[in-house]
Amino acid sequence: MRISTQSFYAQSQSAMGSQQQKLFRVQQQLAAGTKFLTPADDPVAAARALGVSQSMAESAQYTSSRSRAMLSLSQEETALKSATSIMQNMKTLAVQAGNGTLSDADRASLATTLQSNLDQLVNVANADDGNGQFLFAGFKSANPPFVKDAGGIQYMGDQGQRLMQIDVSRQMSTTDDGRSVFQSVQGGAGYVASAGAGNTGSGVFGSVGLTDATAANYGKDFSISFSGGNYTVSTKDTPPVVAATGPYVADAPISFGGLQIKMSGAPADGDTFDVSTARNAGTDVFAAIGEMIAVLKKPLAGGGDAAHAELLNALSTFNVKITNAHDNVLTVISSVGSRMNELDALDTGASARFLVDKAHLSEIEDLDPAAAISEYLQRETSLKATQQTFARLHSIALFNYL
Repeated sequence: MRISTQSFYAQSQSAMGSQQQKLFRVQQQLAAGTKFLTPADDPVAAARALGVSQSMAESAQYTSSRSRAMLSLSQEETALKSATSIMQNMKTLAVQAGNGTLSDADRASLATTLQSNLDQLVNVANADDGNGQFLFAGFKSANPPFVKDAGGIQYMGDQGQRLMQIDVSRQMSTTDDGRSVFQSVQGGAGYVASAGAGNTGSGVFGSVGLTDATAANYGKDFSISFSGGNYTVSTKDTPPVVAATGPYVADAPISFGGLQIKMSGAPADGDTFDVSTARNAGTDVFAAIGEMIAVLKKPLAGGGDAAHAELLNALSTFNVKITNAHDNVLTVISSVGSRMNELDALDTGASARFLVDKAHLSEIEDLDPAAAISEYLQRETSLKATQQTFARLHSIALFNYL
């Protein structure tokens, strides 16, 4: 069988071209470091690699979201710690104000210090994240949440929670609204006692104690009134229900609704005292501080026992309210810390998953350099041999043998 010169050239060129293509492909693989250059090279492996790459990209996005959430929570934690420090200082000032040796000028000085603390607390409550977004404003984060007006410090934000997607099935609130932080108390907060604004006697109440949480009227608000040397304790229901009555004896406990309170001094006829749950006694810490400042500025000179009793009762009420507010902020700090711990745990898990995905992706698409170099050398040798054979055959002619 004879092969024409044209066919010989065509077949030889096709063979060398094919080998050159294969050699070039190995060169590209070595340069790219991957087993396949296009999805067509290995559709199944390419699909698997795409899935793993998407998983890694999602993980990286969640990691970025967790980083932003951690920053926001860290800023809130810093602000709340400042708030607790200010409140603790206020509690110290209240203890100092109860010193009977202080003069009106001394108490006025304490009122000025307390006012400064109040201003600091408002500034903390209006803290922003450095980008003009206020931490405690809820969804209304573009404006300061607490604004001072004639009625005191008003909350202008809302109770919206700014949620961030930090994992596939987990959204987390990265802020807390100002009302739940500075104008709320915990459910376990006890009763708060306060004196009526129009009292004229020298009656002073002590702390409210719990005696029986299963009592019929426990959990209700109460009013204690005095008349003719007797006391009457009534609920604030409509109509009110008498919870206890009896002759008033100084320093003797008055029991009602599973509670107990001691009174000292001499309440005048018509004097009243409220014993209300913490939620109903007023939960706005700014209002409580403002009321305390007003009492400290009021001179005691010439007021007698009634003025002194007013001061002591106001201090007792303030101490309970500022303690409740302080405890509430501490609880929010604890919540912030728990969320930060969760973010750390999610980051740890994500890092482990990322390493697994990276190893899996490498297994799918990374080239074995040793095997690729060996193949490259084999194909290079084969191509050279083909070229040399073609050259030798091309030079064969009958005239060379005459």
